[in-house]
Amino acid sequence: MNLSKTEKLRVDSLSFIQDKFREYYRENFSNVELPPEFEKREFGFFLVREKIMIRHLGFRRAKELKDFLVDRAPSHVYYSIAYYERPEEDMDRKGWLGADILFDIDADHIPTPCDKSHDTWTCRNCGLTQRGKAPEACPNCGGNKFEERTWPCEVCLEAAKRETMKLIDILTEDFGFSTDELKIRFSGQRGYHLHVESDVIRSLDSMARKEIVDYLVGIGLDPELHGLYEQKGDHRVVGPDLGDAGWRGRIARGIYDLLLNADKEKLLNIGLKRNIADLLIKSRDELIQGWKRGVAWNIRRGIGVETWKKIAIAGLESQIVRIDTVVTTDIHRLIRLTGTLHGKTGLVKTEVPVKWIEAFDPLREAVAFRKGSVRVHVIEAPKFRLGEEIYGPYSNREVELPTSAALLLLCKGLARLAT
Repeated sequence: MNLSKTEKLRVDSLSFIQDKFREYYRENFSNVELPPEFEKREFGFFLVREKIMIRHLGFRRAKELKDFLVDRAPSHVYYSIAYYERPEEDMDRKGWLGADILFDIDADHIPTPCDKSHDTWTCRNCGLTQRGKAPEACPNCGGNKFEERTWPCEVCLEAAKRETMKLIDILTEDFGFSTDELKIRFSGQRGYHLHVESDVIRSLDSMARKEIVDYLVGIGLDPELHGLYEQKGDHRVVGPDLGDAGWRGRIARGIYDLLLNADKEKLLNIGLKRNIADLLIKSRDELIQGWKRGVAWNIRRGIGVETWKKIAIAGLESQIVRIDTVVTTDIHRLIRLTGTLHGKTGLVKTEVPVKWIEAFDPLREAVAFRKGSVRVHVIEAPKFRLGEEIYGPYSNREVELPTSAALLLLCKGLARLAT
């Protein structure tokens, strides 16, 4: 079979990716973190060349898994959060024994201002390509299937980290988990996974996990049930304080953040009348100081309980945790194995100690290949940092790059090996 030059370059690039992944697993398998009771876990793999997912596999010994990784060099390696009696069987015959609980925080679920500068989508029906997040329907043909290319930029990664820190706060302060029970991992692309490996939650079904999700994302949250109301008689507003526990305090902090940062347009968009928006803007400094002293609710006449409720609901946007809700409720979920490579970046899924999360730099700590260089033809790539170096932007250009940077572009489909 004679391949075109373009197709040959694509095949050669895939072979290079697979060879580097094989090299990584051969030399760094000790960095792969096997989950507790791994012999009770289902494993799944996405293969580079075949472009297929294989699953319902089990391993009794670490060497069996290493041999598989070196032999097949998959682009993605997954294991189940669930424990099974027979992980190799079909789903209805596995014998479910329980599951860890998993939270997936990804920049895809977080509004950021930078997606139009580095993300693209292509309609699989008509081929239209545009920047930003994919729409619900293609504006050209109405199709709803897209090929999306996202980028792990520093702004997106920082946004995902902030959400992860909020999640840690709620799980420890409200749910009572210790930090020793929380396992934080950088996903290898644009976000973080938080695993809770505890006997307390292992038997929870999907509905129980949904209750946890609803709490985290503030579903049905009513400020009045958390201490925001109008007293009968004198009509004074009573509300929660910044230091209150649980959602009472978060409601207060959400209001504080909104008053501190919102402009007039934002206040109008949440349903406030123009004169109230003007009053809030005019009184901003006085209100902020009042919040710090715990006497904010009745500083200004004309700002009643209904106004405060609207502000509280809008302020929740800064307090809720943006997680992939489907992942947490799925008691059979497969998740990327810690210490393995992400097939869309060539970066490592990396464990992050809770106490170091704020300082963690995934674009430095998760780099797998730190030696050598590769010459590639870059189709298009934004300006990006990897390690301590800045690269790009590139467009239709041949360039020599360190292996890690070249592999990132190759895995993203933004480059081919140079001829």
